[in-house]
Amino acid sequence: MASSGGETERSLRRVIRHMRASVSGIEAVAVITGDGLPRATVLAEDTDEDRFGAMCASLLALAEQASDEIRRGNLRQVLVEGEAGSMLLVKAGPDQVLAVSAAPAANIGRLFMEARKTAAQVAGLCTQSS
Repeated sequence: MASSGGETERSLRRVIRHMRASVSGIEAVAVITGDGLPRATVLAEDTDEDRFGAMCASLLALAEQASDEIRRGNLRQVLVEGEAGSMLLVKAGPDQVLAVSAAPAANIGRLFMEARKTAAQVAGLCTQSS
């Protein structure tokens, strides 16, 4: 039986909160639809979740097009590194994106491992609700 949208959103929030607590240095986590709509977020108070969601979805869509253009196969993730830290976008099923922001000192290997695991959980939850 499919769960209701509210139950799914609560489950998604629980999963991303667990990820944030599991990896030192994670500053923000969000589950975003391919259209850029935020489904569940743990963001800084001053972050506009709608704008953030739209930008992440656009970035992932452009990266997918570039990957297709050079025949790299299905895109799995995008890493953006800046002076103030990293942002990882991971496909979480056919129409969801897991966005993770981390401080410069965060362990990138651990971040990748936990992001992939969390993305698989997100994909499972979203599949159950559809």
